[in-house]
Amino acid sequence: MLEVLPIQSKLEQEAIAARCGMVFDADYMAYKASIDGDLLGACQFTMDETGGHIRALSLVKDTAVSDRDRVESLFVLGRATLNFIDLCGVHKAYFEDATFAEEGLIKSIGFAKDDAGRWFMNLEGFFTEPCKCGK
Repeated sequence: MLEVLPIQSKLEQEAIAARCGMVFDADYMAYKASIDGDLLGACQFTMDETGGHIRALSLVKDTAVSDRDRVESLFVLGRATLNFIDLCGVHKAYFEDATFAEEGLIKSIGFAKDDAGRWFMNLEGFFTEPCKCGK
């Protein structure tokens, strides 16, 4: 079973970030994904007055995972992060992981390029009425 949970300690976050090949920043918050207790990946993010910012989204580097589990875990990690950002009252989000090359997955999570070329998503009402959000 796929589980996505917040990472509660900075020591755990640092260790998971290293396994995922991410740069650890103690100011970031993070979620982790696992299947049947085996770590699959993580998402690090932050929030400020301009919105929520997904800074890193990655799978662990030392594990084999099926394409289905890979896509599903990254998608759910991204959506769980966005839901948390929205619940915090922040309704704009940006995907800012320059190392993440899967544009189709970024789009499936819900992001689109804005006029400035940034991956942007308006979260207003997305999780309460997703069918009305035009995605």
